[in-house]
Amino acid sequence: MRLVFAGTPQAAVPSLMALLDSRHTVAAVVTRPDAPAGRGRRVAASPVAQAAAQAGIEVLKPAKPADPWFSARLADIGPDCCPVTAYGALIPGSVLAVPLHGWVNLHFSLLPAWRGAAPVQHAILHGDEITGATTFSLVRELDAGPVYGVVTEPIGESDTAGDLLGRLSLAGAGLLVATLDGIESGELEARPQAADGVSLAPKLTREDAKIRWKLPALAVDRQTRACTPAPGAWTTFNGSVLKLWPAGKSAPPGDVTGLGPGEIKVTRAGVLAGTGTVPLALGDVQQEGKRRMPAADWARGIVNSGVPLVLG
Repeated sequence: MRLVFAGTPQAAVPSLMALLDSRHTVAAVVTRPDAPAGRGRRVAASPVAQAAAQAGIEVLKPAKPADPWFSARLADIGPDCCPVTAYGALIPGSVLAVPLHGWVNLHFSLLPAWRGAAPVQHAILHGDEITGATTFSLVRELDAGPVYGVVTEPIGESDTAGDLLGRLSLAGAGLLVATLDGIESGELEARPQAADGVSLAPKLTREDAKIRWKLPALAVDRQTRACTPAPGAWTTFNGSVLKLWPAGKSAPPGDVTGLGPGEIKVTRAGVLAGTGTVPLALGDVQQEGKRRMPAADWARGIVNSGVPLVLG
């Protein structure tokens, strides 16, 4: 089939590369306009735009998919189908109707669970043990179209959102190609999503990423992993922001009874922080104006400073 692929972030690049290696023809790519990125916040093309340019493919960057020039150009290209992975904008009905086989979206959850912009983060945040990826026919309602296929993926106890999304982006790319193969052959038919089990996954904000130390340790760990790498878990210490990374599989050693929520204690094995239940080991941290470092290195500079050892 002749395709126009839509996607924007790094998680969509494996889908594009898989399509380029498939029997289908990628005639053009649609992505979000160039935007500030990286530590320097310099305006840059999206990861998908960069990958498409390297492959010599036409790149379309409409400010809005409803822009008249975009729908006209899409009609000129004449795609049979438009596969989508994490494009980042709603497709209007007039544009949905352009390709013969519609728009086929790859979504990183087992629909109807976690419809929305942050399905991987919410799966970790809510303690799901299994997630996956789904291909479905795009409709006007958010992530509600009929389903073509799914792949499943277990969520490890130390998985961050970045870890899990990396695996799903690869598994999902294969599912997307298989879905398009089945549509082309006529062997694959989309089936309506289940009416039960719908849950929503809105984008996590910076406030969502602020650690609430009064919560149980399990919830704090899930929050930290769900917010890594973005929007980035954080707390406060001595009036400044302290960014946090998960501690991996490390466990709090020794007797630390009486450690209240947010209180920290430095031990030979590392740095512990109190929660609503048991303490957790801190991983890497980064205080404002300083570099990222292991919590133990950071603690050496504060343990004898006279500053209260409490996270806010």
